[in-house]
Order: sequence, then structure tokens, then C-alpha cells
Amino acid sequence: MIVDTHTHIFVEEFDADLHKTIERAQYEGVEKFVLPNIDSSTIARLKKTVANYPDEMLPLMGLHPTSVKENYKEELAIIQKELDADKYYGIGEIGIDLYWDKTFLQQQQDAFQTQLQWAKERKLPVSIHIRDAFDEVFEIVEQEKSSDLRGVFHCFTGSLEQAKHAVDLGFHLGIGGVVTFKNGKIDKFINQIPPEHIVVETDAPWLAPTPHRGKRNEPAYIKLIIKKLADIYQMKEHELECMIYHNSMDLFDFA
Repeated sequence: MIVDTHTHIFVEEFDADLHKTIERAQYEGVEKFVLPNIDSSTIARLKKTVANYPDEMLPLMGLHPTSVKENYKEELAIIQKELDADKYYGIGEIGIDLYWDKTFLQQQQDAFQTQLQWAKERKLPVSIHIRDAFDEVFEIVEQEKSSDLRGVFHCFTGSLEQAKHAVDLGFHLGIGGVVTFKNGKIDKFINQIPPEHIVVETDAPWLAPTPHRGKRNEPAYIKLIIKKLADIYQMKEHELECMIYHNSMDLFDFA
């Protein structure tokens, strides 16, 4: 039993073969798919996918940092309305991204902090996106930390010290295709983080693991990530898979 804790299979890259994509993943043992929203433009697609596959999909609702622009408060109002109106298993994808553009840093910080506060109020986990912004993210998470704040550092690509800091704050690390890259770096130290703090994800259609790197990613490839982690942790694959499944179940509170 496997949970892909971060996948965007509702985007247009899967329009032609979504059902086959899901079937391939299920053949590999993927039971649940966690779907983080991006912004107001993706909500309809997200909800349609959930409606078509209600037993498999676990939707999250949030505003992605790269979608934070001048109108971010309008976007947040739409996200908040959705959270009030429908069933969501977490708030995401949220965070800070300074890789592409630093223009809206202040707005990103405000949107991130606001959504963390919503998560605490609703007792929901968060899926945090970080790119070139660990210091900025940690600063806000430290301000908001409480027993009600939990979640996952999605697509973790930081250092061992940053991994330990995230775990100390009560978060899981989302490990994806980067762990299979020759230059991914996290494979060198991730075994120093107890597997109780790990979940797995694909971030499909992006960041396909080796040997599919550079091609469209899909949830079926999550087995390659688990296999690599089992080698790193020197555990039997099915034992690690079972542990990670229970981590995911505890985090996103599904039966």
C-alpha cells in the first residue's frame, strides 16, 4: 500500500491518459493520491478529478507561492471560500519560492503565514513548497509553531541540518525523484533522519526519478523512489513501504 503524498495528475499534461495513469499507479500499489491545489485556475480541474475518483483522491486546497502576485488577496479569498465549502485533507501547496522571482517576496510571506494560520484553525496539515527560501520559510514556521501545526516539507532538497530542523518542528519530509539523482545530495544523509519522519511523493508531472528523468513523471514511478530509499536505509522494501504508508495515513488522516 502506497500513498503518493504530492501529485498534480489533475493538470492538462494528463488529459489524454488520466485513467491509464491511475491504473498504472494502482498496479504498482498506489492506493491514494494527495492532490495539492495550485491557484484559482486549477480548482475546477482538481475537483473534477476528485469527483471522478472519490475513493482514491485526497484533495488539498491552497495558493502556490509562484502564483502569488499583486492580486494574491483575491486569490486567498477564493481559497478560503473553498476550504469553508468542501472537504479537504490539508492546505497546500503553500510556501515560498525565490528561484524564479523575488518581486513578490513580501506577498509570498503574507500568503504563507495566512495559510499556516488557517491550517492551525482547521487542524489540517500543510504541504510546504520551498525553493531557494529555507531561511524565509523557517522564520515564519517558527513564528507560527504550535501543537496544531504539522505537515510536510514537500520535495525536500535541503541539507541535513535543515532536515533535522524541519523534523524538530514536527514536520515530515516529502522525498521524491531527487533522491534518485546522481547530484541530488539528499541520498548522502537522509538515512540519518528516522524513517518515521518520511513520506514519499512524485510531484507528477515534474521531477521524474531516474531512469525517467527529463520525461513526464507519474505516480507509478513512486516505486523507484521507495526502492532507492530502501537501499539507503538498508531495509526490506515492503517494511519501509508499510512504515511510510502509516506515516502518510497519520499525516493526512484518512481511513
